Amino acid sequence: MAVLSMSRAMRGFVGPADIFRNPEAIFCLFEKPARADSSPFDLTLSTAGDDFAVMGMHFKLGLYEHQSAGAIQGLIDLLTKHPALLDDAERIRGLEITIYEPAFHIIADPAKRDPRTRQSADHSLVYIVATLLRKALQQRRAGWQELMLMPADYDDASLVDPLTRRLMDRIAFRHGGHDYDVRYPDGIPTTLVIEHETLGRLSSGLVMYPEGHARNTSGRLDALLAHKFRALATLGVADVDALWQRFSSLEQQSAADIADLYDFEIRGL
Repeated sequence: MAVLSMSRAMRGFVGPADIFRNPEAIFCLFEKPARADSSPFDLTLSTAGDDFAVMGMHFKLGLYEHQSAGAIQGLIDLLTKHPALLDDAERIRGLEITIYEPAFHIIADPAKRDPRTRQSADHSLVYIVATLLRKALQQRRAGWQELMLMPADYDDASLVDPLTRRLMDRIAFRHGGHDYDVRYPDGIPTTLVIEHETLGRLSSGLVMYPEGHARNTSGRLDALLAHKFRALATLGVADVDALWQRFSSLEQQSAADIADLYDFEIRGL
Protein backbone atom coordinates (compact mmCIF):
# COMPACT_ATOMS: atom_id res chain seq x y z
CA MET A 1 0.00 0.00 0.00
CA ALA A 2 2.86 2.39 0.82
CA VAL A 3 4.59 1.72 -2.52
CA LEU A 4 1.31 2.13 -4.41
CA SER A 5 0.60 5.42 -2.62
CA MET A 6 4.06 6.70 -3.47
CA SER A 7 3.63 5.69 -7.11
CA ARG A 8 0.30 7.54 -7.33
CA ALA A 9 1.74 10.63 -5.64
CA MET A 10 4.61 10.73 -8.18
CA ARG A 11 1.99 10.79 -10.94
CA GLY A 12 0.22 13.75 -9.34
CA PHE A 13 -2.48 12.03 -7.30
CA VAL A 14 -3.31 14.21 -4.29
CA GLY A 15 -5.97 12.16 -2.56
CA PRO A 16 -8.57 13.19 0.02
CA ALA A 17 -8.07 16.13 2.36
CA ASP A 18 -6.75 15.38 5.84
CA ILE A 19 -9.16 14.77 8.71
CA PHE A 20 -9.01 18.40 9.85
CA ARG A 21 -9.91 19.96 6.48
CA ASN A 22 -12.02 17.38 4.69
CA PRO A 23 -15.58 18.83 4.83
CA GLU A 24 -16.91 15.29 5.40
CA ALA A 25 -14.54 14.59 8.31
CA ILE A 26 -16.04 14.30 11.78
CA PHE A 27 -14.28 17.46 13.04
CA CYS A 28 -15.74 19.59 10.26
CA LEU A 29 -19.21 18.11 10.65
CA PHE A 30 -19.32 19.25 14.29
CA GLU A 31 -17.83 22.67 13.69
CA LYS A 32 -17.85 24.23 10.23
CA PRO A 33 -14.50 25.72 9.19
CA ALA A 34 -14.32 29.40 8.25
CA ARG A 35 -13.29 28.54 4.71
CA ALA A 36 -13.16 25.42 2.58
CA ASP A 37 -9.45 24.64 2.98
CA SER A 38 -9.01 25.32 6.69
CA SER A 39 -9.26 23.50 9.99
CA PRO A 40 -12.24 24.30 12.27
CA PHE A 41 -9.82 24.83 15.18
CA ASP A 42 -6.17 25.63 15.78
CA LEU A 43 -3.73 22.74 16.08
CA THR A 44 -1.14 23.26 18.81
CA LEU A 45 1.99 21.16 18.59
CA SER A 46 4.39 21.02 21.51
CA THR A 47 7.76 19.57 22.41
CA ALA A 48 7.75 20.73 26.04
CA GLY A 49 5.61 20.41 29.15
CA ASP A 50 4.22 17.44 31.04
CA ASP A 51 0.52 17.38 30.10
CA PHE A 52 0.72 14.80 27.32
CA ALA A 53 -2.25 12.59 26.41
CA VAL A 54 -0.19 9.43 26.85
CA MET A 55 0.15 10.30 30.55
CA GLY A 56 -3.55 9.55 30.97
CA MET A 57 -3.69 6.34 28.94
CA HIS A 58 -4.79 2.88 30.04
CA PHE A 59 -3.14 -0.52 29.64
CA LYS A 60 -5.81 -3.17 29.16
CA LEU A 61 -5.12 -6.01 31.58
CA GLY A 62 -6.76 -8.73 29.53
CA LEU A 63 -9.14 -8.85 26.60
CA TYR A 64 -11.97 -6.40 27.19
CA GLU A 65 -13.21 -3.07 25.88
CA HIS A 66 -11.27 -0.20 27.45
CA GLN A 67 -14.31 1.52 28.96
CA SER A 68 -15.35 -1.57 30.93
CA ALA A 69 -12.26 -1.38 33.17
CA GLY A 70 -14.08 0.66 35.82
CA ALA A 71 -16.79 -1.98 36.16
CA ILE A 72 -14.18 -4.75 36.29
CA GLN A 73 -12.34 -2.94 39.08
CA GLY A 74 -15.56 -2.36 40.98
CA LEU A 75 -16.50 -6.03 40.73
CA ILE A 76 -13.07 -7.27 41.82
CA ASP A 77 -13.03 -4.82 44.73
CA LEU A 78 -16.38 -6.09 46.01
CA LEU A 79 -15.50 -9.76 45.58
CA THR A 80 -12.23 -9.23 47.40
CA LYS A 81 -13.83 -7.29 50.25
CA HIS A 82 -16.80 -9.68 50.59
CA PRO A 83 -15.59 -13.23 49.79
CA ALA A 84 -18.97 -14.61 50.90
CA LEU A 85 -20.28 -13.36 47.54
CA LEU A 86 -18.55 -16.37 46.00
CA ASP A 87 -20.42 -18.92 48.13
CA ASP A 88 -23.54 -19.23 46.02
CA ALA A 89 -24.29 -17.66 42.65
CA GLU A 90 -28.03 -17.90 43.22
CA ARG A 91 -27.88 -15.54 46.20
CA ILE A 92 -26.70 -12.75 43.90
CA ARG A 93 -29.98 -11.12 43.00
CA GLY A 94 -28.70 -8.41 40.71
CA LEU A 95 -25.94 -6.04 39.68
CA GLU A 96 -26.38 -2.38 38.76
CA ILE A 97 -23.62 -0.59 36.90
CA THR A 98 -23.65 3.20 36.72
CA ILE A 99 -21.46 4.56 33.98
CA TYR A 100 -20.78 7.62 31.85
CA GLU A 101 -21.33 8.60 28.25
CA PRO A 102 -20.20 7.45 25.73
CA ALA A 103 -19.80 4.07 27.48
CA PHE A 104 -23.51 3.92 28.36
CA HIS A 105 -24.53 3.94 24.69
CA ILE A 106 -21.63 1.83 23.39
CA ILE A 107 -20.67 -1.10 25.61
CA ALA A 108 -23.94 -0.97 27.62
CA ASP A 109 -26.08 -0.76 24.48
CA PRO A 110 -29.19 -3.02 24.81
CA ALA A 111 -28.31 -4.42 21.38
CA LYS A 112 -25.24 -6.01 22.99
CA ARG A 113 -27.12 -7.94 25.67
CA ASP A 114 -27.05 -11.14 23.62
CA PRO A 115 -23.60 -11.40 22.00
CA ARG A 116 -23.10 -14.46 19.81
CA THR A 117 -19.63 -13.82 18.37
CA ARG A 118 -16.22 -13.08 19.84
CA GLN A 119 -16.27 -9.68 18.17
CA SER A 120 -19.56 -8.65 19.77
CA ALA A 121 -18.83 -10.19 23.18
CA ASP A 122 -15.61 -8.31 23.88
CA HIS A 123 -17.49 -5.02 23.43
CA SER A 124 -20.47 -6.09 25.55
CA LEU A 125 -20.23 -4.85 29.13
CA VAL A 126 -22.93 -7.24 30.31
CA TYR A 127 -21.00 -10.22 28.93
CA ILE A 128 -17.63 -9.04 30.24
CA VAL A 129 -18.88 -8.52 33.80
CA ALA A 130 -20.94 -11.73 33.85
CA THR A 131 -17.99 -13.77 32.56
CA LEU A 132 -15.66 -12.36 35.20
CA LEU A 133 -18.20 -13.06 37.93
CA ARG A 134 -18.79 -16.59 36.63
CA LYS A 135 -15.04 -17.29 36.67
CA ALA A 136 -14.75 -15.91 40.20
CA LEU A 137 -17.64 -18.08 41.41
CA GLN A 138 -16.20 -21.21 39.82
CA GLN A 139 -12.63 -20.58 41.00
CA ARG A 140 -13.74 -19.14 44.34
CA ARG A 141 -11.16 -16.39 44.10
CA ALA A 142 -10.97 -12.87 42.73
CA GLY A 143 -8.23 -10.61 41.44
CA TRP A 144 -7.04 -9.04 38.22
CA GLN A 145 -4.47 -11.76 37.62
CA GLU A 146 -6.77 -14.61 38.62
CA LEU A 147 -9.69 -13.45 36.49
CA MET A 148 -7.82 -11.93 33.54
CA LEU A 149 -9.88 -12.43 30.39
CA MET A 150 -8.19 -14.51 27.70
CA PRO A 151 -9.23 -15.75 24.22
CA ALA A 152 -10.78 -18.86 25.76
CA ASP A 153 -13.28 -16.63 27.58
CA TYR A 154 -14.74 -15.69 24.19
CA ASP A 155 -14.88 -19.11 22.56
CA ASP A 156 -18.12 -20.74 21.41
CA ALA A 157 -18.71 -22.59 24.68
CA SER A 158 -18.10 -19.53 26.85
CA LEU A 159 -20.49 -17.41 24.80
CA VAL A 160 -23.42 -19.64 25.76
CA ASP A 161 -22.26 -20.76 29.21
CA PRO A 162 -25.47 -21.27 31.26
CA LEU A 163 -24.19 -19.56 34.41
CA THR A 164 -22.83 -16.59 32.45
CA ARG A 165 -26.18 -16.20 30.74
CA ARG A 166 -28.09 -16.33 34.04
CA LEU A 167 -25.82 -13.67 35.50
CA MET A 168 -26.20 -11.50 32.40
CA ASP A 169 -29.96 -11.43 32.98
CA ARG A 170 -29.37 -9.92 36.44
CA ILE A 171 -27.24 -7.00 35.27
CA ALA A 172 -28.73 -3.55 34.71
CA PHE A 173 -27.13 -0.30 33.58
CA ARG A 174 -27.72 3.30 34.54
CA HIS A 175 -26.35 6.51 33.09
CA GLY A 176 -24.68 8.50 35.85
CA GLY A 177 -25.45 11.83 34.22
CA HIS A 178 -23.33 14.95 34.31
CA ASP A 179 -21.43 13.98 37.47
CA TYR A 180 -20.04 10.93 35.69
CA ASP A 181 -19.71 12.40 32.20
CA VAL A 182 -17.42 15.25 33.27
CA ARG A 183 -15.00 12.79 34.89
CA TYR A 184 -14.19 11.12 31.56
CA PRO A 185 -11.60 10.96 29.99
CA ASP A 186 -9.65 11.93 33.12
CA GLY A 187 -10.72 8.57 34.53
CA ILE A 188 -13.19 5.74 33.87
CA PRO A 189 -15.98 6.74 36.28
CA THR A 190 -18.06 3.71 37.23
CA THR A 191 -20.00 2.42 40.23
CA LEU A 192 -20.99 -1.22 40.57
CA VAL A 193 -23.62 -2.36 43.09
CA ILE A 194 -24.43 -5.97 43.97
CA GLU A 195 -27.77 -6.91 45.53
CA HIS A 196 -27.21 -10.05 47.63
CA GLU A 197 -29.79 -12.21 49.37
CA THR A 198 -28.05 -12.11 52.77
CA LEU A 199 -25.32 -9.47 52.48
CA GLY A 200 -27.71 -6.81 51.20
CA ARG A 201 -26.73 -3.94 48.92
CA LEU A 202 -22.98 -3.67 48.39
CA SER A 203 -21.45 -0.76 46.47
CA SER A 204 -17.97 -0.40 45.02
CA GLY A 205 -18.20 3.36 45.35
CA LEU A 206 -17.01 5.54 42.49
CA VAL A 207 -14.16 3.91 40.57
CA MET A 208 -12.04 6.39 38.64
CA TYR A 209 -8.62 4.86 38.02
CA PRO A 210 -8.79 1.06 37.70
CA GLU A 211 -5.73 -1.16 37.45
CA GLY A 212 -3.91 -0.39 34.22
CA HIS A 213 -4.89 3.29 34.19
CA ALA A 214 -2.01 5.76 34.11
CA ARG A 215 -3.30 7.43 37.29
CA ASN A 216 -3.71 4.19 39.24
CA THR A 217 -1.21 4.01 42.11
CA SER A 218 -1.46 0.36 43.23
CA GLY A 219 2.06 -0.41 42.02
CA ARG A 220 0.97 -3.72 40.49
CA LEU A 221 1.04 -2.72 36.81
CA ASP A 222 4.41 -4.29 35.92
CA ALA A 223 3.47 -7.65 37.42
CA LEU A 224 0.04 -7.70 35.78
CA LEU A 225 1.43 -6.77 32.36
CA ALA A 226 4.05 -9.50 32.71
CA HIS A 227 1.31 -12.01 33.51
CA LYS A 228 -0.75 -10.87 30.53
CA PHE A 229 2.28 -11.13 28.22
CA ARG A 230 3.05 -14.68 29.31
CA ALA A 231 -0.58 -15.83 29.26
CA LEU A 232 -1.08 -14.63 25.68
CA ALA A 233 2.38 -15.48 24.32
CA THR A 234 2.19 -19.07 25.55
CA LEU A 235 -0.64 -19.61 23.06
CA GLY A 236 1.78 -19.28 20.15
CA VAL A 237 5.38 -19.45 21.39
CA ALA A 238 7.21 -22.41 22.92
CA ASP A 239 9.78 -20.48 24.98
CA VAL A 240 7.87 -17.59 26.56
CA ASP A 241 10.70 -16.64 28.93
CA ALA A 242 13.09 -16.17 26.00
CA LEU A 243 10.52 -14.02 24.22
CA TRP A 244 10.02 -11.92 27.36
CA GLN A 245 13.76 -11.37 27.64
CA ARG A 246 13.97 -10.44 23.96
CA PHE A 247 11.43 -7.63 24.33
CA SER A 248 12.34 -6.43 27.83
CA SER A 249 16.01 -5.66 27.22
CA LEU A 250 15.92 -3.49 24.10
CA GLU A 251 18.41 -0.97 25.48
CA GLN A 252 21.03 -3.74 25.73
CA GLN A 253 20.62 -5.10 22.22
CA SER A 254 22.73 -4.41 19.16
CA ALA A 255 21.50 -3.14 15.80
CA ALA A 256 21.64 -6.73 14.52
CA ASP A 257 19.51 -7.92 17.45
CA ILE A 258 16.92 -5.23 16.73
CA ALA A 259 16.90 -6.18 13.05
CA ASP A 260 15.98 -9.75 14.06
CA LEU A 261 13.64 -8.73 16.88
CA TYR A 262 10.59 -10.40 15.34
CA ASP A 263 12.45 -13.40 13.95
CA PHE A 264 11.08 -16.19 16.14
CA GLU A 265 8.95 -19.26 15.55
CA ILE A 266 5.19 -19.09 16.08
CA ARG A 267 3.57 -22.45 16.76
CA GLY A 268 0.98 -23.52 14.24
CA LEU A 269 2.27 -21.34 11.39
